[in-house]
Amino acid sequence: MAKKTAKKPAKKSPSKSASKKKQSGSRASKTSPKKKAPAGRGSAHSQGARSPAPATPSLSAGAGHEWLGLAFRARRACGTLTKADEGQEIVVAGWALRYRDQGGCVFVDLRDRTGLFQLMFDRSVIGESFNEAEKIRHEYVVIAQGTVRRRTPENINARMATGEIEMLVRHFEVLARSETPPFGVDEFSETTEEMRLRHRYLDLRRGEMTEALQARSRLNHALRGALIDEGFVEVETPILNKSTPEGARDFLVPARLSPGKFYALPQSPQLFKQILMVGGVERYYQIVKCFRDEDLRADRQPEFTQLDLEMSFVDEDMVIETMERIWTRVLSECFAVELPRPFPQISYRDAMERYGLDAPDVRYGLELVDVADVASASEFKVFQTIVSEGGRVKALAAPGGARLSRKDIDDLTAWVSEHFGAKGLAWMKHEADGLKSVISKFFTAEQLGQLADRLGTREGDIVFFGAGPEATVHASLGNLRKRLALQLGLIPANKLAPIWVRDFPMFERDPESGLLASMHHPFTAPRESDLADVIDAKRFAKTTRPVLARAYDLVLNGSEIGGGSIRIHQPEVQQAVFGLLGISPEAAEQKFGFFLEALRFGAPPHGGIAFGLDRILMLLLGRESIRDVIAFPKTQRGHCLMSDSPSVVEATQLRDLRIRSLATDPVAGQ
Repeated sequence: MAKKTAKKPAKKSPSKSASKKKQSGSRASKTSPKKKAPAGRGSAHSQGARSPAPATPSLSAGAGHEWLGLAFRARRACGTLTKADEGQEIVVAGWALRYRDQGGCVFVDLRDRTGLFQLMFDRSVIGESFNEAEKIRHEYVVIAQGTVRRRTPENINARMATGEIEMLVRHFEVLARSETPPFGVDEFSETTEEMRLRHRYLDLRRGEMTEALQARSRLNHALRGALIDEGFVEVETPILNKSTPEGARDFLVPARLSPGKFYALPQSPQLFKQILMVGGVERYYQIVKCFRDEDLRADRQPEFTQLDLEMSFVDEDMVIETMERIWTRVLSECFAVELPRPFPQISYRDAMERYGLDAPDVRYGLELVDVADVASASEFKVFQTIVSEGGRVKALAAPGGARLSRKDIDDLTAWVSEHFGAKGLAWMKHEADGLKSVISKFFTAEQLGQLADRLGTREGDIVFFGAGPEATVHASLGNLRKRLALQLGLIPANKLAPIWVRDFPMFERDPESGLLASMHHPFTAPRESDLADVIDAKRFAKTTRPVLARAYDLVLNGSEIGGGSIRIHQPEVQQAVFGLLGISPEAAEQKFGFFLEALRFGAPPHGGIAFGLDRILMLLLGRESIRDVIAFPKTQRGHCLMSDSPSVVEATQLRDLRIRSLATDPVAGQ
């Protein structure tokens, strides 16, 4: 590495006029950002800045390794410097985000994980080293020593946290050069997500990613502190275990030492955390990686991180109260968010009836209203037929929605038909003289008045109708509600609205096979009032009402961020549930034998919950995808574009595992 050693500066300082000329700030740059940088990046507390700073190395120590060793130890964080540092001799290091050569002066905006700080390289100060300063380009790694000084008033950059000061560089070294980046590493630059993921090592330098990773670290630290104060013990559970059905497809790992057998990566630590309760741990937690081989979307990854908890000798209310204490404390500490306790609660049935979804966004109204009685009394044959066949007719009124064009409505109709199975989407607009549309002629004036009164509409509103099987009506109108709220600007800004959803059905039927499946998982306990129906299969078969589970979800702004339940702790109840799910005693023993055996040795009543930390961070930071809060995420096809995984492996590796690939071996594929 070429060393850049400054000439010994002259004793006389530059003239006032020269000094003023050379203090041209980043406001004069064509590459200056046009938006305000994300808040919170300059916090000394959040970035782990050192205070007080070590002594700055003397330039008389010379350049090279000796100076670098001293400089690394004396380094200050760029984003934490303030006017109070004026006149101090300091050292900073980082990446060159922007550079400007103004003839005799070079300005560089240096970036580290705490923020930006402007460096000024003056030919009259650094002499021959100025030639090297002129070569600094985007993403060069630079370390510099110099004096902090205040910028002249006309050169203050209000868009930088450190925009009132800069460093007059006296000595510097280029620690690493960079090729021209494929995109601007700038919190305001725009590029495709594919390009960002391909070059994730560059994308991680962006302010938004720096903020996300630091917020994630603070969140994990605060959660651990709160949990320890509540008496929880952190325990790690195995990553390699046997495949057990938990609702999604497992990732399988071949076991070389046991040919023909496989480990499964955990979808959750469910069985192990329950065994920890049997083992007397009483309060367990873990920030853990989980794996599910399923189709991906913006808020789902094949590997994700969850906060996993379990508690002994508790009921639902105790779990909920404990979680509320933990989360209100953590959100206050990490994000300055104050949430009132207790959080609202709603039953699963009410959530479906009022919002159409079991993860309701309660930041705004737009509730679904049953209008089957009015619809069936009208002359509209479609509604009459659906009600007579036992279907549902519900309405959704959207304030200000009358401004939607016919094309907008056609697009919404196609969307609910394609994604949620709706046969169509009837609508009415509230005009000056009441509700009007192509179907309003089938309703009397009195019936139209009844609809307007029940829905609370007024001029300028629109009403959409969902008609058909209950599941279809709820899915189509529930999701339409969310889309309309966004499209019409009805969602309050900067509002967090948590709500607990309780009293879920214990089972649901597969629409194709008709077989029962657990709505949560097969280890969820039934409500005490439904226990007799679960234990007696014949009695269960005659039950017409749904058996309810002791389950609870925490929903934030329309996204489920946590789900849990009181667990089954009696082996006979667990066997009965397996039986209702079509799992024979032999199959249960083969898949869950170690767990059933544990339950026979004195299992305490227990319950727990798991929170999706990726999704929580996405919501708190206002990101649209959990990929923007994960250091190394995968695409919706499960690929890591940076490392190009998954990938083909050597034939020798497959041979050691006694595996033949059908995809690559034409003989095996025959």
